[in-house]
Amino acid sequence: MGVSILDMGLWAGLMSLQSSRRARICQVVLKESVVVKSHHGVLALVLVVGLLAGCANGPIQRKDGGQSQRGFAIENIAKSDVDQVTEITQREALRHLRVLTEKLYRRNPAEFRKAGLPSVEVATEQLFANLAAWQTSVLRRSDWERDFRAAFREDFAGDRVHAYMSAMLAMVMTAYDHKQAFYITDQLDAQKLYNSARNIETAVWKLSNARIAEGVVPILLTNSMDSEIQNLSYEREFGKLIAAQDLLALVIEDSSNRVISRTVQNMASFVFLPL
Repeated sequence: MGVSILDMGLWAGLMSLQSSRRARICQVVLKESVVVKSHHGVLALVLVVGLLAGCANGPIQRKDGGQSQRGFAIENIAKSDVDQVTEITQREALRHLRVLTEKLYRRNPAEFRKAGLPSVEVATEQLFANLAAWQTSVLRRSDWERDFRAAFREDFAGDRVHAYMSAMLAMVMTAYDHKQAFYITDQLDAQKLYNSARNIETAVWKLSNARIAEGVVPILLTNSMDSEIQNLSYEREFGKLIAAQDLLALVIEDSSNRVISRTVQNMASFVFLPL
């Protein structure tokens, strides 16, 4: 039994609908018994099962009003389950990086003003605009280890938040082979993902402990000072980012049957694992 272009169009159309509209269509499908009446009985059954699954699982509503739901795309046919998990994980990792960039700029507003930028939003967007054309961007070819170290030099006169977060972004993208879409032919390296998680831990330790002025003043403010109300939101965001990289490393390790070499780092040495 063949699958016609009409059948494929029907599937794509159904999956692109919002969940509320799919729910209404589900009621019609069940009422009219489309499965029985269709001359493509088996295919219709598959379509209805997929449709009902879509009705049963609504999108996650986030605090900021956003949703986790992605519309159906024809290129998803060329993606394995691991590919889709990889894209979701990367998307969440980039979201955590954006949140952290905004938080660091709000805590250290003097940094974006060094570059003559008017606001936190503009400074953050300037950094993440690189993702739209990543393969030709300056960050794609940057030395992220050098940029990490530059952010903590006492004689560094530039925007420390930009230096630090651009290095973090470039390092994370390196772990994903500088790609933002993944297909069956792609195979990420679980070791790179694992190493990136350890490198984030090293960078976070440095961010929390780097001082100037005889070890008194933090180079960049993050969590609350001794006299302030306790604020551990930075640790939570970095923790989510590290967990995402570690979990994907385990998924890739399991799917590729390549064992990760687990190492113990001396974070105080500020030495990064290779990617």
